[in-house]
Amino acid sequence: MVKSVLGVNHQGLRDWIIQRMSAIYMAVYSIGLILYILFHSGLSFAEWHGLFAQEWVKIATILFILSIMLHAWVGIWTIFTDYVKPFVLRSILNFFVLLMLAACFFWGILILWSV
Repeated sequence: MVKSVLGVNHQGLRDWIIQRMSAIYMAVYSIGLILYILFHSGLSFAEWHGLFAQEWVKIATILFILSIMLHAWVGIWTIFTDYVKPFVLRSILNFFVLLMLAACFFWGILILWSV
């Protein structure tokens, strides 16, 4: 019987796609924000608040935060899988990193939607 080269879950391909797509989104968002800052020199708090009060900016920023979290998770998971051999230690580390990433994501949402 011949097995698929990609495996059953396609885990590696999925992780690769997540890393690349999140990196592209983070780059586009960062370039857009840098251009906004460059074209609006001397930003006041009111202008900055007005920018982030818009719904589309909030959604774009939430997607940016989510991209950071997914990008970081795939990277940390790969590092732990490659370099932390004891299963129990790797599971504990993965749990705490995932917990921290989830807390940062929800904290970012709370900050963003309080604007």
